[in-house]
Amino acid sequence: MAVGTVKWFNADKGYGFITPDDGGNDVFAHFSAIQSSGYRSLDENQRVEFEITQGQRGPQAANIRPL
Repeated sequence: MAVGTVKWFNADKGYGFITPDDGGNDVFAHFSAIQSSGYRSLDENQRVEFEITQGQRGPQAANIRPL
């Protein structure tokens, strides 16, 4: 699992980006990958852990869990 910080997340559009702690490129984050019940959203600067998968347009976060 990777750990990082939410760079930004637009709750209306349902996506944003996470900056990994390892210094790699920002990773796309879609609300459907957030592992929580109820309303799925992330806050700017929120700490999260996630898996990195390859999406259609580059690295994408999966199984996002707030820390």
